[in-house]
Amino acid sequence: MAIADPHSVLSVGATLGEGPVWVARDAALWFVDIKAHRVHRYDPVLGVGRSWDAPGQVGWILPTADGLFAVGLQSGVHRFDPAQGSFALIHIPEAHLPGNRQNDACVAPDGALWFGSMDDAEEADSGYFYRFQGDRCIETGLPAVSITNGPAFSPDGNILYHTDTLGKRIWRTDVLDDGSVGNTTLFAKIEDGAGYPDGPTVDAEGCLWTGLFGGWAVRRYDPAGKLMREIRFPVANITKIAFGGDDLRTAYATTARKGLDMTALTEQPLAGDLFAFDPGVAGLPGHVATI
Repeated sequence: MAIADPHSVLSVGATLGEGPVWVARDAALWFVDIKAHRVHRYDPVLGVGRSWDAPGQVGWILPTADGLFAVGLQSGVHRFDPAQGSFALIHIPEAHLPGNRQNDACVAPDGALWFGSMDDAEEADSGYFYRFQGDRCIETGLPAVSITNGPAFSPDGNILYHTDTLGKRIWRTDVLDDGSVGNTTLFAKIEDGAGYPDGPTVDAEGCLWTGLFGGWAVRRYDPAGKLMREIRFPVANITKIAFGGDDLRTAYATTARKGLDMTALTEQPLAGDLFAFDPGVAGLPGHVATI
């Protein structure tokens, strides 16, 4: 696999592929299709995928310390058991915001589950970030936006990156010792015509990668927010990348067909597939959520 040569590894034709995460305990890449209500698993050794139906829009999936998974459904955070195909409700963070859904998430180095919500109509500034650990889920106090993406953590866990997708801004926030958030500064702004910043991911060198929805690319920024590299794709909507493989040196990217008309779909037959490429750098080992 040549560096910066993305190619399709799993044809799923996702309407809105999102949330890729490498799960080391079963050597597989997990991701979701939000709009199709599907959870997907890709085995790179066998080159095959498996899918499960979810009972609603599913924004993300992450491993938990009990060997199962947490998933963010529109109705709340659920525990997912792949063996049974079952979803059990754990927590409802936004019963007062029925127009919201969950959109992206990650596990912090301390095992806390961080996730964001968004207005499903993509209009109101009703998207918030939450921190969930043990049996306690709190709203972090970060400013509300229409579409949240991320968050993602620096290698030491002291910096939180989070995205205002419609505002085309990626923010950097200090994380305090007790897990609360501190000072926030602008990390990067995506220029007009380059698409919208989607899910962020941090590599082993502390650099941030972001998918560009409508931008035909993923980008890598250094810890100071300077653009280092852009990798072009044969499809327009790249949502997020995850580092996987035994050495965490393969980048997997989810993509989406959402918003593409018939002409665009004809020109982009691979839209919605899972892609892989050599990023030239390793990723960070994953964490499991303690919820």
